[in-house]
Amino acid sequence: MSEERFGEFVLVRRHGHVAELVLDRPKAMNAVSTGMARSIGGACAALGADRDVRVVVLTSSHERAFCVGADLKERNSFSDAELVRQRPVARGAYTGVLELPMPTIAAVHGYALGGGFELALSCDLIVADRTAVVGLPEVSVGVIPGGGGTQLLPRRVGAARAAELIFSARRLEAAEARELGLVDQLVEEGADRTEALALAGRIAANSPVGLRAAKRALRLGHGLDLRAGLEVEDAAWRSVAFSGDRAEGVAAFNEKRKPEWPGE
Repeated sequence: MSEERFGEFVLVRRHGHVAELVLDRPKAMNAVSTGMARSIGGACAALGADRDVRVVVLTSSHERAFCVGADLKERNSFSDAELVRQRPVARGAYTGVLELPMPTIAAVHGYALGGGFELALSCDLIVADRTAVVGLPEVSVGVIPGGGGTQLLPRRVGAARAAELIFSARRLEAAEARELGLVDQLVEEGADRTEALALAGRIAANSPVGLRAAKRALRLGHGLDLRAGLEVEDAAWRSVAFSGDRAEGVAAFNEKRKPEWPGE
């Protein structure tokens, strides 16, 4: 396992073809400051360009929180002009996670609120333990979810359910979050990281070319009518049909052996 730090508050660990992006600002329960947002964006840019990474798992170094959202103490010190200048940096953290080309999994325990939950929503899958508390409480402090929450949550749970959760600003404990579809897998306390990494390992055994193309088809096809969606799928299929991974996958299947993916 190797490690690389991006700024003071973000750590990337490599577990073979799985990269673990660790939110590492424990003294602030991973509240996202300007510096931390910049580091998340930088780490995602590096991971997105790394063809050796097949899955990214987003984790936390704090034992009682995944991420409590934006650093409101820092925000309180901003002038209006400073807030305007900070906005692209903040957006860069959320879009950085959202636009990673490989499958992504959030491992959530404790508080995942506001921007913290939006980081999780930016992932393809969310594994949560029984201590998880999630929600988008932004309207209770006079703003709105600005890290993708108004767009990502309805895609998970539907427009009316998302409206109720965002308008009420309420927090959901793990069992209700799983029941309503805000998280995908509920595990025992303390097992979120282990289970997310195990799931990532199973996913990473598959073709990296296939994984990226499947994610692209899922993302680009969402919300389109069926005919347009099938065209997106066909384009993604054509991008892999003549790849080295496809040739290796078919050969390995016929030879009854484990594939050795060229990743191209």
